[in-house]
Amino acid sequence: MSELWKLSATDLAARIARGEISSEETVRAHIARIEAVDGMLNAVVVRRFEEALAEAGAADERRAAGETLGSLHGVPMTIKECFDLAGTPSTFGLMTRTHDRADHDDPYVARLRAAGAIVLAKTNLSQLMIFIEADNPVYGRTNNPWNIERTCGGSSGGEGAIIAAGGSPLGLGTDIGGSLRNPANYNGIVSMKPTTGRMNDMTRLDVFAGQQAIVSQAGPLARSVADVGLALSLASGVVSAPVEVRGLRVGVYEHLGSFAAAPALARATREAAAMLADMGAHVVSFDPPDPGHAMDLFYGILSADHGVGARAALGKGPRDPRVEALFDIVSKSRAQIAPILLLLRITGQRGLFEIVRNYGYGDTRHYWDLVAALDAYKLRFAAALDAAEGGPLDAIVCPPGGLPAIHHGASGAVSVAGAYAPLYNVLGYPAGTLPFTRVRPNEEIGRSPTRDSVEAAALASERGSAGLPAGVQIVARPGREDVALSIMAALEIVAKTQPDFPVTPVTPSYAGIGVGGAA
Repeated sequence: MSELWKLSATDLAARIARGEISSEETVRAHIARIEAVDGMLNAVVVRRFEEALAEAGAADERRAAGETLGSLHGVPMTIKECFDLAGTPSTFGLMTRTHDRADHDDPYVARLRAAGAIVLAKTNLSQLMIFIEADNPVYGRTNNPWNIERTCGGSSGGEGAIIAAGGSPLGLGTDIGGSLRNPANYNGIVSMKPTTGRMNDMTRLDVFAGQQAIVSQAGPLARSVADVGLALSLASGVVSAPVEVRGLRVGVYEHLGSFAAAPALARATREAAAMLADMGAHVVSFDPPDPGHAMDLFYGILSADHGVGARAALGKGPRDPRVEALFDIVSKSRAQIAPILLLLRITGQRGLFEIVRNYGYGDTRHYWDLVAALDAYKLRFAAALDAAEGGPLDAIVCPPGGLPAIHHGASGAVSVAGAYAPLYNVLGYPAGTLPFTRVRPNEEIGRSPTRDSVEAAALASERGSAGLPAGVQIVARPGREDVALSIMAALEIVAKTQPDFPVTPVTPSYAGIGVGGAA
C-alpha cells in the first residue's frame, strides 16, 4: 500500500500540482488505507470510491492540460454523514431516512469540491448529532483508533477516527456543543469551530434549527493546523493571515466549573501555556465567569422546545437508548421534573441535578428570558476578558474537554464532560483543538470514588486511559480565527518535538491499529 495516506492535505495538493504524484494514485492510496483499517473502526459509512477515482482521473487530465488548479486540486477528503452530497443519503442515524438521496451538495461541501477536493466517503455520527459518540441504529458503532474499546467521540466521531487512522487527510463536521473539538481531542487530531455566523450549519435535519441563540457551526478536521486553516478559508470564504504570537495576551485555566479536567488534559494546558510564554506571549491566569450559568443557558436553550423537534425527526423508527433517555426527560413538565430533582439531590447526584434542573419549561416566555440572559452573559464574559490582569486578553488556552476518550456507552452518563467545549458555543467564540500529548500511566486517575453517577462514570473512563491522546483548546475573540490558528500552529511545531506527542506510527500497534495524530 502506498504511504501517500501519511501526507497532509496541503502537501498532497502541492505535489499533485507539481506533477510529482497523481490524484488517482493519491485517491487509491487512501481507499486502500480505508479498506485496511475501517473493518476495525466502522468510521466510513457511505463509500463512493468508484466516483472518486473517476473524479481523480479527470483532475489529472485538467492538470496535464495546464488548467488553473484549485487549492485542493485532486486531494481526497471525507465528510460527516449529515452533509448533503448529491446522490448519497443523509440519514442522521435514522432508519426512516435510509432511502433519502440528496439532489445537490451542501454549500460548504460544494465550496471545497470547487477548490478541487474529491469526496471519498461520508462518515459516522451520533443519532441526531446530540451525544459525544458516533453510534446509531443505521450504521452501528465507530471505534477509537487508539483503543477500540473506547469511543471516537461525537457527534463528528467518524471523521475524527478515519482522519486519525490515515484514511482521509481532511474532513468536514459540525459543532453545537463540542462535536468538532471532542472527536479531535479523543482521536488526536486538529479541528476548528468557527465564530458563530461564519459557517452556520445548513444541514437539512438540524433538530435545533430555528432557534438562533446557540447555532451549530460547520468546520474542518485534519491532522495539521495548516490543513484546517486552508479548509476553513475555502469553506467560509474568509482568508486569515498569520498573526505574530509574541506579544499576544493569553489567559489560561486548567479546570472549569464542577467537572475537573483529567490530569493529562490539565498538564497539556499547563505545558502549552508555558510554551506560549517562552514564545513571548503574555500568559496570565483567567477564571471564566460563572461557567455553571453558561451550562444552564446551554441546556435550557437547547431543550426549550420540550424535544418536539427531535421527536418529530425520530418518528417511529428505532432510537438510540441515549437519545430515548434524553428526550424522555426533556419532554417532562416542571411538575414531573420536581420529584426527579428532589431524588437526585437526596442521592447525591450533583452532576445530573445540574443538567436536569434546566428541563421542563417549554414555554416561549422562559426561552426569551434565557436569550436575554445569554446576551447579558456574553457582555459579562467579554468584560472579564477586558479586565484580565495586565490588560485585555486576545486568546485563551484551556482543556478541550474534561476527559480523554471515554468507554463506549459512557456519554449517556458524562454528557458533554463539563463546560470546556459548550462554553464557546454559548458565547459563539472561535475555538480550535490540537493534539498535544498522551495520557501517562500515572495520570489514569484524577478524581476520587463517589456516589455521583457522572463522576463515577468519569473515573471509570480515566482508569486504563494511558496512551490515549490529550489535546488543548485555543479560543479567540469573535471573528479572530486568525489568532486562534496562529497560536495553534506555533504550539504544533513545538508539541511535535515532545516524546508523548500522538504521532501516527508507521506500523499498526496499540489496541489493534495504533494510529492517531499528525503524520
